[in-house]
Amino acid sequence: MKNSARILVIEDDIDINNVMAASLAKAGYACTQAFSGSEARLVFKAATTAGEEPFDLVITDLMLPGASGEELVREIRAHSDAPVIVVSARTDPGDKVELLELGADDYVAKPFDLDELLARVAVQLRHASRSTTCTSATLRFKDWVLNTEARTLVAAGEPVRLTRLEYGIVEALVRRPKKVFTKRELFQAAWNEDCVVEEKAVNVHVSNIRGKLKPSGTDAYLETVWGIGFKLAE
Repeated sequence: MKNSARILVIEDDIDINNVMAASLAKAGYACTQAFSGSEARLVFKAATTAGEEPFDLVITDLMLPGASGEELVREIRAHSDAPVIVVSARTDPGDKVELLELGADDYVAKPFDLDELLARVAVQLRHASRSTTCTSATLRFKDWVLNTEARTLVAAGEPVRLTRLEYGIVEALVRRPKKVFTKRELFQAAWNEDCVVEEKAVNVHVSNIRGKLKPSGTDAYLETVWGIGFKLAE
């Protein structure tokens, strides 16, 4: 994705918001600022009413007036696949897990380094771009049907709405159905990039996938290999 990507920064601290926006603009991104949760909602509503995907990426704080960051992540994920990066002073592991469960793609703790934030933005946009340029193909595993062009999953005849990373995990498993993936390998296969990831984060994503598959009765396809990682049940 080109640097003209549209980014929404949601941060109630004016100085921090301005610093992030200036840094993103310097890197070539088209940046929109919102200083409260309620203002962010209005910005999204206006763009959606215009019949377009509002933003290519969202950066949001958690403690916001008008609407919390958690509420915004939930609402954004319900209507958009745009990557969401949470920037917050809250560093409790439970907060990170909760945000991942809600659909956030990354979590950056304050105080943060601007160069690191820009690098994380670039990674998220790169993966979002890849998700829209896959060649057409259909992958099957038992009652699962994956469309790699649309990046969709149908389980036992029922469509299953997955986040970009959740879909990547499922596709990685289906492409190598006999392989036992370590948690690190599975994350790397899903992202197609070498990176460090907390094991808890992978557990959360797999748990979310199982929860979404449960109505179709195919959640047991994801098998835990204790002490190693995950595989598809034969």
